[in-house]
Amino acid sequence: MFKNYRIKLSLGLAIFALGVISGNFIQVTAVAEAQTSNRVFELRTYTTLPGRLDALHARFADHTISLFERHGMTNIGYFVPQDAPLAENTLIYVLAHDSREAAKASWAAFVADPEWLEAREASISDGPILVKVENVFMDATDYSMMK
Repeated sequence: MFKNYRIKLSLGLAIFALGVISGNFIQVTAVAEAQTSNRVFELRTYTTLPGRLDALHARFADHTISLFERHGMTNIGYFVPQDAPLAENTLIYVLAHDSREAAKASWAAFVADPEWLEAREASISDGPILVKVENVFMDATDYSMMK
């Protein structure tokens, strides 16, 4: 009886060890695949004319975000600075794209979209909104939580 217990315990430990090893292998493989992805992030900063930040927020909330998704862009997050003077005229956001080439194609489709052109024209009926647009394409680091 003690002999059967040892065999069962050894077998159980062996199965457990294989499970742990294979689980770690699967996890390491998934991380490696994520790190070799071509996914690229785009940081964009918009500076508005005085008093026009609310018009920009409305345009994004009502039109732009859904149009980005339609054209293959992934909305990651939208932010406003807490401190003046940037809090009064700045929108910062991050998009993700499958690749730099995908970003280029998505932006080209977006700026040509009739719905975007109509929304843009309506939003500037009271005057221009933007003074400056800056963008930076970024790759996630190996230790980034987001890939």
